[in-house]
This record gives sequence, C-alpha cells and structure tokens, in this order.
Amino acid sequence: MKTLNALVLLIFSIWGWSVACAEPTTYLRYQQGSEVAYGILEGDTIHQLKGELFENPVKTGRTVKLDEVKILTPVEPSKVIAVGLNYKSHLGETSPAQYPGLFTKFPTSLIADGENIVIPSDSTNIHYEGEMVVVIGKKAKDIAPEEVQNHIFGITIGNDVSERAWQRDDLQWFRAKASDTFGPIGPYIVSGLDYSDLLLETKVNGEIRQSSSTELLIFDVPTIVSYVSRYVTLLPGDVIYTGTPGVTRAFKEGDVIEVSLEGVGVLSNRAVKE
Repeated sequence: MKTLNALVLLIFSIWGWSVACAEPTTYLRYQQGSEVAYGILEGDTIHQLKGELFENPVKTGRTVKLDEVKILTPVEPSKVIAVGLNYKSHLGETSPAQYPGLFTKFPTSLIADGENIVIPSDSTNIHYEGEMVVVIGKKAKDIAPEEVQNHIFGITIGNDVSERAWQRDDLQWFRAKASDTFGPIGPYIVSGLDYSDLLLETKVNGEIRQSSSTELLIFDVPTIVSYVSRYVTLLPGDVIYTGTPGVTRAFKEGDVIEVSLEGVGVLSNRAVKE
C-alpha cells in the first residue's frame, strides 16, 4: 500500500509539474487579402487554424509571417462587459463596493491594435484606461467562482477609453464608454497564462502613466466572472474588461496610447480628431 501511495503521489507530482511548465499559447485573428482567419502565433510565424476558436480548432498546415497580415480584433463578442473602480489606486477616497460595479460597452466600440481612437468633436475630457481583459471560452450561466477557470479561454489587453465629462453629466454612460472606437482590444489572446499577478502598464507617447499588478484587483477574475454570470449568460467570445489602476489623465489628438500586459504583448493606438 505504501508503494502504491508513493506511486500515486509521484504521478500527481509529475502531472502538476507538467501543467505548471506548460507553455502559454498565443492566438490572434487576422486578415490576409480577403481571407479572415484565426491563428497561433509562434515567434513571427502565424499557423493558420481551421474550425471554431473555442471548439478545438486544428492547424491547417498553412503559415504566414506576422508582418504580412492585418491584425483584427481578437474576437467578435456578443457582449462587452466592464468593471469600474476595481483597483484601490483608482478609487481615490471612495470606499470599495461590496460587489463588482458593472457597465457595458458595445461590440461596435471595439477596434484592433494599430487602429485609430477617434476623439468626437464635442468631446472635452477623454481619458485612457489600460486594462486586462478576460475572454470567455465556454458558455457560463450562474457559475461558482471555483468553476470560472473552466469557462475562460484566455486573456487579452484593453483600453477602456472614457469621456469624463459625459461620464459625469449623462444619465447613463452610453456615450462616455461605448462610443465608436472607445474599446481598443488585442492584439492577441493568450491562454494558459497565470493572470493573477501580471504587470499592467499604460504609456502615452512613451511616458509611463499607469503601472500596477493584476494582483491588486479588488475583485479577482473568478469573483467577477461568477458575479456577471449570475445575471447574464456569457457566451464564447464575450469579453470582460477587469478595471484600470491609478489616476488617468486626458489625451489629445496625435497621442499614441500603448497598453502592455506581461506575457501578452502591447496594444497600441493613435488618437485622431473626428
């Protein structure tokens, strides 16, 4: 019996070590000519995938170089959900809430890496908000926090562009958060990455404006996804912006906003005037 127990422990130790050492996988959605496809990125080579991204797609055998394609938004979600005031450093003197404060952006607000953030002509105080974004991979309805990991496909990067004057004065955050181009996202989705303690930074024209760790989220990913799923059915491809750290500032026409997330990459967009 002692020998059997020792063998079982050894097997589980090896399995745990192999899982811990498994390399994360980087996915992207891209366009080459008129063809749109998903792929796995290895170095600067994209391995094209066949089939639905969230249902075990397979490599077609075709490859293409990253600089030969146009990177698209990594998913086309049915829902874009976001959490507000989810870092203590962003709260100021406000006390943390008892549950995640949610709002929505529209899928039409999403733009890809390299595309322009369009500043509306009547905007007066538009801010960046660098964030980690969760990508749902499996339908989730009323799931417990301990079940959440089974429903997450991976993570990506987002910029929750926000017009502060509209956010303050409007009845709802319709314009302030969900206007066209107010949701930069991408460029990649990374699965198999431990997202509990990643460096998240935002730069404007190369100057660091935000720098924090996802470890400092007030409501962690399992809590957020479980809470959202209690009220809304999450579908594969849906995304959740998890909140921004620190104090944000206004940006202007011509500024380049770069949001980086450790292990994922850099999301870069230039601001232009409408």
